[in-house]
Amino acid sequence: MQVQMKYVDVILPLPLEGLFTYGIPGHLLSQVQFGVRVVVPLGKSKTYTAMAVAVHDELPAHLKDKEASMKDVLSVLDSAPILLPAQYRLWQWIADYYLSPIGEVYKAALPSGLKAEDHYRPKTETCVMLAEPYQTERGRQVLGEMLKRATKQLQMVKCLMESGTSMTCEELKNVSHGTSATLRSLVDRGVLTTFQREVGRLNDGGAPHPEYAKPLNGVQQDAYNQILFQWMKKRVVLLHGVTSSGKTEIYIHLIQKTIDEGKQVLYLLPEIALTVQMMERLRRVFGSRLGIYHSKYSDAERVEIWQKQLSRHPYDVILGARSAVLLPFQRLGLVIVDEEHEASFKQQDPAPRYHARSVAIMMGIHNSQFTIDNSQFTIHNSQFIPQPSAILLGSATPSAESYHNAKTGKYGLVTLMERYQGIQLPEVQVVDIKDLQRRKMMRGPFSPVLLAAVREALQAGEQVILFQNRRGFAPMVECRVCGWVPKCQNCDVSLTLHKNQNLLTCHYCGATYPVPKACPNCESTDLRGRGYGTEKIEDEIMEIFPDARVARMDLDTTRTRSAYERIIRDFSAGKTNLLIGTQMVTKGLDFDKVSVVGILNADTMLNYPDFRAYEQAFMMMAQVSGRAGRKGHRGRVILQTKSPELPVIRQVVHTDYDTFYEDLLDERKSFRYPPFYHLVYVYLKHRKEPVAESASYELASRLREVFGERVLGPDKPSIARVKQLSIRKIMLKLENGIDHKKVREYLRQIQSELLKDSRYAALQVYYDVDPL
Repeated sequence: MQVQMKYVDVILPLPLEGLFTYGIPGHLLSQVQFGVRVVVPLGKSKTYTAMAVAVHDELPAHLKDKEASMKDVLSVLDSAPILLPAQYRLWQWIADYYLSPIGEVYKAALPSGLKAEDHYRPKTETCVMLAEPYQTERGRQVLGEMLKRATKQLQMVKCLMESGTSMTCEELKNVSHGTSATLRSLVDRGVLTTFQREVGRLNDGGAPHPEYAKPLNGVQQDAYNQILFQWMKKRVVLLHGVTSSGKTEIYIHLIQKTIDEGKQVLYLLPEIALTVQMMERLRRVFGSRLGIYHSKYSDAERVEIWQKQLSRHPYDVILGARSAVLLPFQRLGLVIVDEEHEASFKQQDPAPRYHARSVAIMMGIHNSQFTIDNSQFTIHNSQFIPQPSAILLGSATPSAESYHNAKTGKYGLVTLMERYQGIQLPEVQVVDIKDLQRRKMMRGPFSPVLLAAVREALQAGEQVILFQNRRGFAPMVECRVCGWVPKCQNCDVSLTLHKNQNLLTCHYCGATYPVPKACPNCESTDLRGRGYGTEKIEDEIMEIFPDARVARMDLDTTRTRSAYERIIRDFSAGKTNLLIGTQMVTKGLDFDKVSVVGILNADTMLNYPDFRAYEQAFMMMAQVSGRAGRKGHRGRVILQTKSPELPVIRQVVHTDYDTFYEDLLDERKSFRYPPFYHLVYVYLKHRKEPVAESASYELASRLREVFGERVLGPDKPSIARVKQLSIRKIMLKLENGIDHKKVREYLRQIQSELLKDSRYAALQVYYDVDPL
């Protein structure tokens, strides 16, 4: 009797659309199941670690005449699934909505150690135990006689026998006060044997202490009750609370309630820097029930967190940045998206270009509670009713989309407009630096008002934050004679001077160049940096305040996890008293002694050529202002600008979010932007600019046949060449209510037709859905 052939559909970790089908050889039939990794061949010599998502007996139609050429699975890497059904449904949604191949979703979701056959290695430590002949009572007597003249060896053996059956080598040397030489002699004599024991890389956070959660005051308790009430009607609730209103304490009480119900919580933050402070606050309450997940953790640590989430004892609470939304959860009950307005929640490169807030909302739908039979990977109780998770979005400056959804009834809305313990919002003082520059009263980028405020704060033993949203020493270098500016050879962008490294750096492709000693155009040696980056601000502030203990927080100083932690902990502990930073310092950090915040140049944010510029500038200015005067007394914000008459500046001064929001929405509606329209950017890239140009016009023409005036462009983006690839952009403005599924089908179809043209064989086409 012929055994029917079985096949498996897999996801390959490649930017390829759809699933790939392989045969399952007989000896692997019992091992291949949904959610396990399998090694498969592709092409003549390559193999990949793929994810199995369906086992069936249907040979694909295009292979029915070629069954003999079907390639088989080579091996199975897992004895139990490492992907949950809810995760796979979420991957499918991400791939579909963001117009990204599912292989790219797979690559983004799994830690690198799970995407390779032998990449991840469990951490082990060397342990010792008594050799088998000496484990009996008689054997121990013989051993005592044998070692009675070797006192150091005998002491070490006695310590091992008193402590248990085995110990690590280091533990044994410590308790016996012995040496490596003594231990080695015992192993060489056959008295002790060594073995490797696997140890986790994850830190134990200690015992949980729910009683450490601060009691809510009346206003917080009312907001907490309103959130629970709103969840009875709406699955997504927006908590709009001013800075320092105590939103975190409300989150902690909601987390405790959720885990008391036997469910898990995902707490998302936009920046890794924020997880440092929040980890300490949450760990005091939740101890070892809390896990941390973000890209600054080593790959091996992320693998172990993933595996723990699939175990019988997963973390009850995961605190993480954007990528944590792709972790497995077996019984998710609550997702908190804190600082939900932050652009950092949007993934840019590489694909998929997802927004973690949107994915979190969909995650709540796709996650249902179930139990797993590892031998079959079947969901018990197939008639189960999905239990969507509750979603809480929190912000002092909600995004236009979220606030609109709350105001129109799509989301629930809870407001918290009082600062904790009645602390006043900071006084915002606007300084017209255009006038001061004309009167030559500025000292570099610092106004006399700002310098006086900084001096006063430092003398009083308080702390200062200076916000400049540009890193490096100077955004560009210029020849003072002929105006020559060094540019990147790979990108259409000027190079940023990094003085500490004595290099010119491209912030788009990462290329570095030596600083020229003379201008190649006119041979002048008068080359100077123009503008101010955080590195230059640091230099100049240290010259003005030589006794200040200055720290800088930007991408250049926070390359590692320990660097983040050191900068924040030093500032929290008062080891540093003046913090200079980019937008990292605007995002919800809580420092007790900050009394002055300086916004050095609001205009660089306001003049950015993007429809979201005013929204993001308002949010950043309002958020960084909220760092001032958080405990003890009212803080002070010095806002430097050349355009003090702009309405957005007045709205920041008065913390007038409602007026800002109304003005913003009037403008967005008039010009057909979100939240009234959805945007899709279509990017085309090619090494040859004429090819990118012609392809973009051809694609735009085909799109107009379907979408008409909804298509804008093509045009050159502000940076039209990156990594030697010329770029063109087409914009689609799609009104709310349009059938987005059909839109995506049309886009894929039109792209497929275009790429059939041999001229465009090397053309890259990709999409940015809901761009920021």
